[in-house]
Amino acid sequence: MATIRPFRAIRPRQDIASRVAALPYDVYNRAEAKAETAREPLSFLCIDRAETQMGDDVDTYDPRVYEKARTLMKNRIDDNTFVTDSDSSFYIYELVMDGRSQTGIVGCASIDDYISGVIKKHENTRADKEVDRINHVDSLSAQTGPIFLAYRGRDDIRTVINAVKKTEPLYDFTSPDGISHRVWIIREDKDIRTIEDAFADTDGIYIADGHHRCASAVKVGLKRREQHPDYTGNEEFNFFLSVLFADEELMIMDYNRVVKDLNGNSVKEVLDKLSKLGSLTEENVAYRPKEKGEVGVFIDGKWYCLKFDKALIPDDPVEGLDVSVLQKNVLDPLFDIKDPKTDKRIDFVGGIRGLAELERRVLDDCKIAFAMYPTSIKELFAVADAHLLMPPKSTWFEPKLRSGLFIHEIER
Repeated sequence: MATIRPFRAIRPRQDIASRVAALPYDVYNRAEAKAETAREPLSFLCIDRAETQMGDDVDTYDPRVYEKARTLMKNRIDDNTFVTDSDSSFYIYELVMDGRSQTGIVGCASIDDYISGVIKKHENTRADKEVDRINHVDSLSAQTGPIFLAYRGRDDIRTVINAVKKTEPLYDFTSPDGISHRVWIIREDKDIRTIEDAFADTDGIYIADGHHRCASAVKVGLKRREQHPDYTGNEEFNFFLSVLFADEELMIMDYNRVVKDLNGNSVKEVLDKLSKLGSLTEENVAYRPKEKGEVGVFIDGKWYCLKFDKALIPDDPVEGLDVSVLQKNVLDPLFDIKDPKTDKRIDFVGGIRGLAELERRVLDDCKIAFAMYPTSIKELFAVADAHLLMPPKSTWFEPKLRSGLFIHEIER
């Protein structure tokens, strides 16, 4: 069973929500983040990446950056940019991209459920990447970036969502990237209880995206427990900000690979070796795989469809993933890429960028590209249920949740 509970959100005023809402802090490099905050001074990125409000000589991880973030947050509460709801509530958050809608429940998940494995992960985290968000959350005493969680859909939750979505939304705007965002507050006690009871009846919740933010929030919670040895477990620091989506709501996009050299092979040698792994056919147009076990290959200005022999796809939650099959049968033996996490000769391109980006990279700084068939949410659940881990860069979720629409204060 999972504990998901309502909270008193700190959130932007209705008239400026569209200006405050920001893409996650880690989708920008420093120059891009600075340009975005210059374009929109109310962007929550000013707080999420407070170094953008300081000189370029200040290191991104300087303690002064986190102090600046805390000051900016306080100022925006004081000047009524942000308001604090008087009651604990759940919220509904709908995002629409290219006509496709996905709707989630905004609430707070338990750090104990993360520790015990009720909230399941499918990738490891790196301590060095956690430190920044640990310092950020600890300095603000607030979680600002929601964790993207998934669960197996339930009729009782759908019923509440569908009913509340018929009422007037709290927020309704389209962000500069064309994504539509709508938010509703779930106010009725009976609806809140229905959602709490439904999640208490689930056998697991899954981290879809935000593993590092999640691990950081948990570590701050554990730190606060040490500072408050008389804690009861009900304090806000025992919970972390989340948006939970039913599995049928989600779309995972492809996460593609580009390699910077052919490891001493000629184009013909590469194609000959690939053809021994199954069927390899030349395509007249850019090839997007149509089913599991297929890979699009772009090399020397031409596209090919590689269909792996079924014998190369094991019945294993991790080894049977297309990205694992490619790693084991192509990237390692043919290109000598043993560890894609650390090898500088491989790069990863999110599916949102399209196949044209793979062509551009091959024409620019790479020699070959692999267009992958997307990992399914069913495969993600299977890996997490088996307490296993996916290879790096296995999933790309779109659209991205916005930061700044919901803030969870962890100490009052």
